[in-house]
Parts: sequence; structure tokens; C-alpha cells
Amino acid sequence: MSIQVKDVEHVAKLARLNLTDEEREMFTEQLNAILQYAEKLNELDTEGVEPTTHVLHISNVMREDVVHESLPQEKVFRNAPDEEDGQFKVPAVLE
Repeated sequence: MSIQVKDVEHVAKLARLNLTDEEREMFTEQLNAILQYAEKLNELDTEGVEPTTHVLHISNVMREDVVHESLPQEKVFRNAPDEEDGQFKVPAVLE
């Protein structure tokens, strides 16, 4: 597989990018280099290698769900810029 300048131009048009002639050539070369590297990876013998979704063997990283005492409202609102009727008061975002 090979990327042509017309492919780069097509993608640039879809992305609404105005590329110079130098940029078109540069991106064509860079994308072809990436594809060549991917082809090298296809040459690797992966027979018997299990597919992985993560490099580390992590089965469950969640902690146990333990009920704790809540903070008192006075402590929660201590650093709040404004509070009204036991709720954080924020500027209106709708008119």
C-alpha cells in the first residue's frame, strides 16, 4: 500500500486544510514511512501470542465499596465561594 499526493490532497480537503506543495510532499513521504514500518511489523511471527488489551496483567483495579461517614456541611462549604440553602451557589448559565 502506498499513499499518493492525491490521497493527501483528498484528506486535506475533508479536513478543510490548505496545504502548500511542500507540505503535500512532506506528508506523503511521512505517511508512506509509517506504512512501511507497519508492513515490517506484519513480518513478525505472532503465532501463539495471545492478543492483549493491556501490557500489564491487571484484572480488577477497583477498590472495595466501603461506606464512610460524610463530611459535615459546614466543613464542605468552608472553602466554597458562595452557598445558599445547603447548596453551592454558582452564576446562572441560562437566561
